[in-house]
Amino acid sequence: MTYFIDRRPNAKHKSAVNRQRFLERYRKHIKRSVEEAVNRRSITDMERGEKVSIPTKDISEPVFQHGPGGARNIVSPGNKEFLEGDKIRRPGGQGGGDGAGEGGASNQGEGDDEFAFTLSREEFLEFVFDGLELPNLQRKPLKSLEEIKMVRAGLARDGVPSRISITRSMREAYARRIAMRAPIKRALKEAQEALAAEERKDPVLRNPARVVELKAEIERLEKRIEAVPFIDTYDLRYHQLAAQPQPSSQAVMFCVMDVSGSMTQNHKDIAKRFFLLLYLFLEKHYEKVELVFVRHHTAAREVSEEEFFYSRETGGTIVSSALTLVNKIIEKRYPAGQWNLYVAQASDGDNWDDDSNICRDLLVKQLMPQLQYYAYVEITPHEHQSLWHEYEAVAAQFPERFAMRQIVDAGDIYPVFRELFKRRLSQEQ
Repeated sequence: MTYFIDRRPNAKHKSAVNRQRFLERYRKHIKRSVEEAVNRRSITDMERGEKVSIPTKDISEPVFQHGPGGARNIVSPGNKEFLEGDKIRRPGGQGGGDGAGEGGASNQGEGDDEFAFTLSREEFLEFVFDGLELPNLQRKPLKSLEEIKMVRAGLARDGVPSRISITRSMREAYARRIAMRAPIKRALKEAQEALAAEERKDPVLRNPARVVELKAEIERLEKRIEAVPFIDTYDLRYHQLAAQPQPSSQAVMFCVMDVSGSMTQNHKDIAKRFFLLLYLFLEKHYEKVELVFVRHHTAAREVSEEEFFYSRETGGTIVSSALTLVNKIIEKRYPAGQWNLYVAQASDGDNWDDDSNICRDLLVKQLMPQLQYYAYVEITPHEHQSLWHEYEAVAAQFPERFAMRQIVDAGDIYPVFRELFKRRLSQEQ
């Protein structure tokens, strides 16, 4: 009998491939569980992993196996209740007595009706942001000449060891050896043939001096062939790098949040959860996206990330102050010709009289001609006010780049977020 022992080291993530296959196979069920998890989470634990469950009936597969066959009389070990020949009462309920069947009941208070497992943080966020992207992202000219990409620019005989081209160097060495050895090998072959011809002659006619001379020549030529180096510094080739200007996909996202007195704590929590989703989405999928946080009541201020999410400052409402500040920041730091500009605004729609008209004019005349996309969410269960109606006029004028949605409660956050940032068909830029 032959035994085979597998002594290959087990990698730390040896089941990663099987896990990815499982996640892909049951993507629909997992995505539904993830959506439910997002809606019930608070803003402080939005980015951790999640334990999800899948109904067992959805992952069960048919199994074929051999039955015992024939008639059997069995008394299980440890049995204290039945004797041979006793009839065992059929278990009550449907699908067996252990509560594990599909739709079956159990009197034990437990069952195996769901298969539960835990998603890692990366897996969880992958499902949360699946199919989302920043709309209308364009390739922009360089912000400065320092933003370059080093690209290969051919080969050279000089360079640093880390840039050596092994394949090309060996090819050059092989070609050099062929070129240097070829004439020597031809002379060696001629000498060997002459020696063989001399040795085939009759001993009376053979010239011993010629034989010694040919053998010495053959030995000299063989040493010359062996003296040709396998590789020489002349053969070495190095990859050269050249600085090449590259188009940039750099973008900036302005997060504008209303913190006026009309925004209740529940409204602010919903707005914070919306912006946290946006923050995690940008952090996961984009490298060159800057975030600018703006809070406003009667006055607007650019704030830090911590102050944006946790400050308790409040006051009246003048939405135009935030739009004016955004426009000033763009003019000062983010030229539209070099940056993709995005704005996400959350408000309850309450605004001072006549300020909504100013907001519309600011958007139409100054901001929208520069922006790639503007997303506005209004957090209110009530009828829309003047700001919403003025924004409708902006949306009608810029249908591809201005989107507005209403959020009534926390359960609307994730569906609205997906609708605002869903992947669209690529457009010719």
